Amino acid sequence: MSSIVDDGISFRPLDIDDFDKGYSECLQQLTEAKFTKEQFIERFNQIKKQSDTYFLIVAVDVKLNKIIACGSLFVEKKFIRNCGKCGHIEDIVVNNNYRGKNLGLRIIEQLKCIGSQAGCYKIILDCSEANVKFYEKCKFERKGVQMSIYLPTPPKL
Repeated sequence: MSSIVDDGISFRPLDIDDFDKGYSECLQQLTEAKFTKEQFIERFNQIKKQSDTYFLIVAVDVKLNKIIACGSLFVEKKFIRNCGKCGHIEDIVVNNNYRGKNLGLRIIEQLKCIGSQAGCYKIILDCSEANVKFYEKCKFERKGVQMSIYLPTPPKL
């Protein structure tokens, strides 16, 4: 995916140098996302090895060289639907100072395009009730019920 620059904002895949451009700080506006540079590099390299499964997009304020929005697509390989693929959109966040500029919508559109090119038969996501209208604007519709269980952190070996 090539970089798209519009209004001083570049959209591109996550890069190994993005820790220093505020990737963690951007994610922290969504949820707990504190990690060291070493942890970032290790996870980045793990994800990079599965380039047909993980797709992470960032929006960068070109003038400030700072990440201001991000999102990811995970492609799940299934047995159902003729060994089809299902895309999962995760971790969509736009920096509070940049909201209202359709950055989230643009990231979602890029991830939907990637999912289509990857051969996904559907793309799903989970969101809070407060974000339903945004995702409906992105052409998603309500389906089913999300359930979760948070597991205790395993002890370090």
